[in-house]
Amino acid sequence: MVDAEIGPVSGAGSGEQSLAARLSARLSADWLLIADRNFYSWTGWQAAAACGAQLLWRVKSGLTLPLLRRLPDGSYLSVLVNPRIRGKARARLIDAAHTGCELDAHEAVVVRVVEYDVPDRVGDGTGELIALVTTITDPTAAPAADLAQAYHQRWEHETGNDQITTHLRGPGKVLRSKSPDLVRAEIYGYLLTHHAISALICQAATEADIDPDRVKFLRTVRIVRRRVADPAFSP
Repeated sequence: MVDAEIGPVSGAGSGEQSLAARLSARLSADWLLIADRNFYSWTGWQAAAACGAQLLWRVKSGLTLPLLRRLPDGSYLSVLVNPRIRGKARARLIDAAHTGCELDAHEAVVVRVVEYDVPDRVGDGTGELIALVTTITDPTAAPAADLAQAYHQRWEHETGNDQITTHLRGPGKVLRSKSPDLVRAEIYGYLLTHHAISALICQAATEADIDPDRVKFLRTVRIVRRRVADPAFSP
């Protein structure tokens, strides 16, 4: 975890997209922002891209992605069009993108699409097509296979959430604080603790020359707790 936004559970600004939009303003130009399909919208994409970071977002199957040109690595160039533009005006923008004309960024943007299948390994119809849209239009800068692997690694974020809510906070427990300021402080306390333990895992894995994924988070938490409880321990 490197940054976070906290908001209410209901009302204005309570959704994941609203909180994510606040984080987008703090992106760095050397970052690759990966997002699941729940986060894509025209306005959200435009706002995140304007911050200078490269984007790699999964999109829902209902999003139309016109084929402009196939690329050697199996990906293809497409165009995202402002959903407010429809009919003949939309068709003209797609034709302009086909011919390589310069587009108004408020109306449409050229992107690169990486598609791949997740096989149905158990035979129950769970296979699906993954469609990723990225601002990295040059396949030599980031081949399709590398981007697909990067998106797969995004799921480790879900594991990190579980580590905080289950292993650090404890199952079934709620925050102890009763005021907004203390609630924020407690949440950041958990985030900072998780960041410190993750850094410790990476350091240990680097010294042992192994993948950090092989180091058990819960076991590390137990070791840290025993160490902190040691009377000889100095913060």
